[in-house]
Amino acid sequence: MAKNFAEIAFTDPVKKLQEKYGSRKSYQRMEKFNVVDGLTANEKKFIENQDSFYLATTNTNNYPYIQHRGGPKGFLKVLDSKRLGFIDFSGNKQYISVGNIKTNNKVSLFIMDYPNKSRLKIFAKSEIIELKDNPSLLKTLDLNHYNFKPERMIVFHIEAYDWNCPQHITQRYTMQEIEEAINPLKQHIENLEIHIKALTTKNETN
Repeated sequence: MAKNFAEIAFTDPVKKLQEKYGSRKSYQRMEKFNVVDGLTANEKKFIENQDSFYLATTNTNNYPYIQHRGGPKGFLKVLDSKRLGFIDFSGNKQYISVGNIKTNNKVSLFIMDYPNKSRLKIFAKSEIIELKDNPSLLKTLDLNHYNFKPERMIVFHIEAYDWNCPQHITQRYTMQEIEEAINPLKQHIENLEIHIKALTTKNETN
């Protein structure tokens, strides 16, 4: 990989706007020094802890299409420092993203961590792999204890990635995260209620 995110994102029209609004010099430094050859342990851990991501593809009419992909935490698996993969579940059978990839395999991923106000942007080239063609990969990507019907596998060959700033990301939590946060409080309240009841009973008998 060893490609700078800006190398792909900062096209000539983008650079002209940066020059116009005064940000070009700072981003020039980013282009020179912000090059990482593959995912680090930080990105790997981040990806493995997410339960969804947004996938952008482009159709033959040059219109972009953004799709939300979700599953159990870790369903998007890190295969190595330069590849991600997941099992494409059976859904509404529109096949827009898959159809777009068939004609243009360049995609963009947005991976969000709303509680921690973090987002990871990835440019990648996607590869569609039929289930029967790679049983070993299917075993690696398989999800235990999750009810789904697999249709195919998709592997992302990472070209570049970058982190976004947390500004304007609203913190959101899943029901599981909320329950994990309030369960200790609920238990504390229950213990207090038991203690109060015992004190009340003791006072009534005295």
